[in-house]
Amino acid sequence: MPNTAADGAPLAANPLTRAVLEIDEYAAGLGWDQPARLFALVDTAQLRTQEPALARQLGLAEDAATAGLTPIEQDELPAGQPLDEFLATIAWPEVIAGCALTVERLMLPPSAEATLPEDLDDTALASWVASHPQRQEVRMTVAVLRDGARESAVRLREKDSATDVLTGSALVPGLAEALSATFEEG
Repeated sequence: MPNTAADGAPLAANPLTRAVLEIDEYAAGLGWDQPARLFALVDTAQLRTQEPALARQLGLAEDAATAGLTPIEQDELPAGQPLDEFLATIAWPEVIAGCALTVERLMLPPSAEATLPEDLDDTALASWVASHPQRQEVRMTVAVLRDGARESAVRLREKDSATDVLTGSALVPGLAEALSATFEEG
């Protein structure tokens, strides 16, 4: 029998992948054209022990498996501030095991790179990508742990189904690097 959930989506083997897929599913429930969302990842067993009222509020039953990570959505990201600049301002307390970010972007296939005009500034490049006939709207969810582990989930708008979510540790390396930097001592 295949290792799938009731909805046909693959079951995740490790806690970080499960957390990424949980966040992806949450974001999918909100629909498309959403702002970026930042999540702290906390050890579920530790949360139950140290913050039992919060664990109950989050629906983390005492009898549930103790292994895992619980995503906790953070305040809305500041409007108008570039994502890389915002991420550079974050420092997590030790109790936070990791963090995740979900963000929507336009992507082009590698074949489109050959037609990329030279010397475009960021605004012109964004406009060119937005008008390209091969553009794809994607939602990327990237998570990192304090110990360096990484996981990502990518969902295409045109294939908006839990069974079509691509996962992997190296799908969005630049964003994973920026999230990892939020754990560096500064």
